[in-house]
Amino acid sequence: MLRSKSRVARYAALVAGASLVLASCGGGGNGDGGEGTTGQAFADCDANPNTCNEVSRDQMQDGGEVTFAMEKNIENWNVTSAEGNVLDSAMAIKETLPYTFYTEPDLSVALNEDLLESAEMTSEDPQVIEYKIQQDAQWSDGTPITAEDFIYNWKVQNGEDCTECSPAGTMGYDRVESIEGSDNGKTVTVTFAEKFTDWKQMWAAGAPMYPAHIAAEQGDLETPEGLAKAFEWFGKNVPNYSGAAYKIGDWQNNQALTLVPNEKYWGDKPKLDRVVFRVITDAAQEPTALQNGEVDVIYPQPQVDLVNQVRNIPNVSSHIGSGLTWEHFDFNLDNEFLSDKPLRQALFTAVDRQALIDKTVGQFTDSVEPLNSHNFVPDQDGYQDVVSETGQGSGDIEAAKKILTDAGYTLEGDQLKTPEGETVAPMRIGYTAGNQIRKDQSELFANAAKQLGVTVNVNPTDDLGGTLVEGDYDIMVFAWVSSPFPYGGGLQLWHSESDSNYGGYKNEKVDQLLTEAAAETDVQAANEKLNEANALMAEDAYVLPLYQKPTFLAAYDNIGNIRGNSTLDSPTYNLEDWGLRAE
Repeated sequence: MLRSKSRVARYAALVAGASLVLASCGGGGNGDGGEGTTGQAFADCDANPNTCNEVSRDQMQDGGEVTFAMEKNIENWNVTSAEGNVLDSAMAIKETLPYTFYTEPDLSVALNEDLLESAEMTSEDPQVIEYKIQQDAQWSDGTPITAEDFIYNWKVQNGEDCTECSPAGTMGYDRVESIEGSDNGKTVTVTFAEKFTDWKQMWAAGAPMYPAHIAAEQGDLETPEGLAKAFEWFGKNVPNYSGAAYKIGDWQNNQALTLVPNEKYWGDKPKLDRVVFRVITDAAQEPTALQNGEVDVIYPQPQVDLVNQVRNIPNVSSHIGSGLTWEHFDFNLDNEFLSDKPLRQALFTAVDRQALIDKTVGQFTDSVEPLNSHNFVPDQDGYQDVVSETGQGSGDIEAAKKILTDAGYTLEGDQLKTPEGETVAPMRIGYTAGNQIRKDQSELFANAAKQLGVTVNVNPTDDLGGTLVEGDYDIMVFAWVSSPFPYGGGLQLWHSESDSNYGGYKNEKVDQLLTEAAAETDVQAANEKLNEANALMAEDAYVLPLYQKPTFLAAYDNIGNIRGNSTLDSPTYNLEDWGLRAE
């Protein structure tokens, strides 16, 4: 079932437009181990991404404070809402909320054992998932965490019970038929009306749970109006509740958010007294703040000057990695010329992805390679190269010209003519204003196109999301901040009826394969269908994957258990384990 969500898509795009330059940052498991790593703390992060910089509790101080640079102010406290689903906010807020699964630095999905004893599929037809909540799990006011919390968070995200809610996404929740609680609410049985391959993404770290009993204080949760009031209230009000190891101790607007241990937490108490998220909106100022001791951890998008500054700071380790965020060129198929597949294929063939990497992100790391899939990255089990055999991204100008001549195009002077004799009109390639790397990538694309007789003008936009939603572009370079759940993600990005399919791509076979892949209980079968769809998309030359975006984490060496996590769960995924090494 696919729902049109124009408002949600617009907000999602706005999040992307605001954060893709800044949000796709942090450490990860794929650095080069030399150029990408400095200092000692992250020395083994390439080989052991999930356990590097590991320090046992008895080797850490009791108490202390760590300050983390946060690049955006928190404008909305409901991270499950379209407006509040911003990475910088979520990095802090989700560490105060319960969730079912999270993503490890190696991109694998792990059960949150602090909240759950187990989560298992007990039936395939109908698909039924049974969650068993830890008996001691409770909110900070002593109210048990139960099935009621699952039910409330389902209702405001399924697109039906609360039509005035604008969730960040409805995928999965819109397929649930019923949720029932037993064992005093500690066993949660979820029955699906339609099968959903990515069921582990539901109520996970990307969409943590808000307390149903506090929601009920805002309105009747059996009515759409009451649900909407609660959903809106969570967005507007600084949380005075917690269902995890930390709670909010203080908030100073545009300055800092302070987390302190939640005294009602049922698991091991954090070693730190405080974690402060300091708002520093100018990434260029982060190395100075780190060097001056104003912050202890920074997580910016790597740029050559910034990386070099950090590498010269004593007692600081840094690591460049890559994860689930990937850069790409997109065509707008509403352009009358780009609606012709041979022209798209030729333009993408003329682009030299390796040269593009060497001249941009390759300036500060040699670990980046061309990406050859639309839905998987190399560390994921389903990854298959579907791009190389098409020749796209090779920079082979002669092959690109042959594609055009075989299709009836002609080059007259420096102008490309269509088979009908019409001059291919100038096009616009857009990129996020202020992003030098994307500007360079756009200029490299324009230079390649020029060799085919196509003029491409490079235009920045200060509203990437709005530009994409309005379709006010011919070619765009941007990145998707993906999750480890590719099947629902594939539907969202590429299905012809999805509002996130900004360029208007349509292929009935792809629609069918994406729909089937998202409704499998056999992951291997889902992978096969998704890769078949990937191959068709590569042939259609709608999107050219470029590379996984490099990510950058820098921290003082005395902080134990901090490590890169190049997913939406970010390096704060294990915040409760952080501590200062004992002297």
